[in-house]
Amino acid sequence: MLNFHTKFLFKTLAIASVFCIALMSSCTKSSNTEDLKPEATSSFSLMQDRIITPSCASAGCHASEADNSFKQHGLVLAKGLAFKNLVGVSPKNTAAKADNFLLVKAFNSAQSLFYHKLQWDVSHHGGKQYGSPMPLGGNALSVGQLEFVRRWIEAGAPEKGDVVDKTLLDDKTPSFVVDDGTFEPMKTPAQEGKTGIQLKIERFSIQPNFERELFVRRALGNTSEIYVNRIKLKSRANSHHLVVYDFRDKTSLPAFDVIRDLRNSNNTVNLITAIQSSNHIFLGGGTDPNSDYVFPEGTALALPANSSVDLNPHYFNRTTEVKYGENNINLYTVDKAKVKNVVKIIDFNNTNFSLPPMAKTVITKDFKFDTDVNIVALTSHNHALGEKFVIKIKGGTRDGEVIYENSDWEHPIFLNYPKPIALKKGEGLTSVVTYNNTTSKTVTFGLTSQDEMDIIFGYYY
Repeated sequence: MLNFHTKFLFKTLAIASVFCIALMSSCTKSSNTEDLKPEATSSFSLMQDRIITPSCASAGCHASEADNSFKQHGLVLAKGLAFKNLVGVSPKNTAAKADNFLLVKAFNSAQSLFYHKLQWDVSHHGGKQYGSPMPLGGNALSVGQLEFVRRWIEAGAPEKGDVVDKTLLDDKTPSFVVDDGTFEPMKTPAQEGKTGIQLKIERFSIQPNFERELFVRRALGNTSEIYVNRIKLKSRANSHHLVVYDFRDKTSLPAFDVIRDLRNSNNTVNLITAIQSSNHIFLGGGTDPNSDYVFPEGTALALPANSSVDLNPHYFNRTTEVKYGENNINLYTVDKAKVKNVVKIIDFNNTNFSLPPMAKTVITKDFKFDTDVNIVALTSHNHALGEKFVIKIKGGTRDGEVIYENSDWEHPIFLNYPKPIALKKGEGLTSVVTYNNTTSKTVTFGLTSQDEMDIIFGYYY
C-alpha cells in the first residue's frame, strides 16, 4: 500500500498535470485564435466593393478598355486596377488640369477630381464645371458614401489599412434629390438685365437602361443680324452633352420644333437623323452640359436675320426607372458698336480621302488662312472609324506644334484658348486623323455613319 506521502505526491502531480494540460490547451487555443483572426478589410477595398464596382465599374462606363466610353475618359476602375488608375494620376479634363487637380490627390479631397465628379451639386466646387457628374445615368451617392470617399482621401488615400469608419457606408441619406417633376430654369437674359435669346427643350423621357440623343431645330426669332458674345447652357442630371449647331447648307433643313431621335427604340441608328446631322456646323456647347462660354473681350459671333439652330442634348439612363431630360440655352447678345472683331466659324472640311479595307490609315490635310487670324477655340468631327484626331499649326515659328488632340469620335473635346493662337496670312492648321477601317470595304468621305469625315471646327477672328 502507498503511504500518505506517496499518495500526496501522486495527487499533486496529477493536479499539476491537469493544470499544465489546461494551460497548454488555453495557450494553444489563444495562439490559434490569433492566427486565424482575419485581417481588417481595408477602407479602399470597402470603397471598391460598396461604391466603385456597383456605381462606376459597370459595363459601358469604367469596367474595361472595351467600353464605348473608354476613348473619352481613359479610366478603368475594375477591381485590381482602380487604385493605380486613380491615386496620383493626372486627369484628362482640361479645367481640372488647370486647377492642378489629380484624379485622387492624397490628403487633399478639394483637389481630387474623383471626389468632385461624385458631387452632383455644382455649388460644392464653387459652381465650376468639371464635366458630367458621376455615375452618369445612375443615382447620386449617399451622404455617407461621399463622406467615406472624402475621409479616405484626407487620410492619404492608402491602398491598405482601415482608416475610415465603415458605418458611414450604411448612411443612405440622399446627397442630391432629383425631382423629375420640376426643373429650375435659367433666368432669361432679360431677367438678368441683359440682351439675348433663350431657347428651350421641354421635358422629355429617357427609358430605363437607354441613352437618348436627339435633335430639335429652333428659330431664334431675330428679324435682324445679332452678335452673340456668350453662350450659357443648363441641363438636367445625367446629361452627357449639349451642343448648339448651325447648318452648312440652308436649302434643305429639318422642320421646326420636331424632335428627331438619333436612336430608335431598339437602339439602332435612325439613318435620316444621322444624315441630317452631317450638315451641322458647330456653334457652341460640348461635353460639359452646363457650360458658360464667353467670347474674348470685344469679339462676338454674327448670326444673320431669321437664323435657326439645331439643339442636340444627350442623356444616359442606367437605372430601371424612367428619367427625364430638359435643357435651357441662353444666347447673350451685344450691340454691334461694341464689337471690334466679328468671330467667324472655322469649317475646314477634307472630302478627298480613301481608307483601304482592314487597315489603319493616317490622313493628313493642310488648310491655310488668307489673312492674319486669331484662333479662340477648336473642335473636331469624324465618324466611328476615326481613332485619333490631331490638329497642328501649319507654317510660321510654331510649325508642327500640336494644339488639339481627341480620341473619342462621338464626343469630341471643345478646346478654348484664353490666349488666342495668332497665325499670319498663309499659315494655317493641319488635321492628322488616324482611321482604323475594320470593314471589308474601302471607305471614303460621305454623309452616313458608314462613311467617314475629317472636319476641323472652331472660332477665329
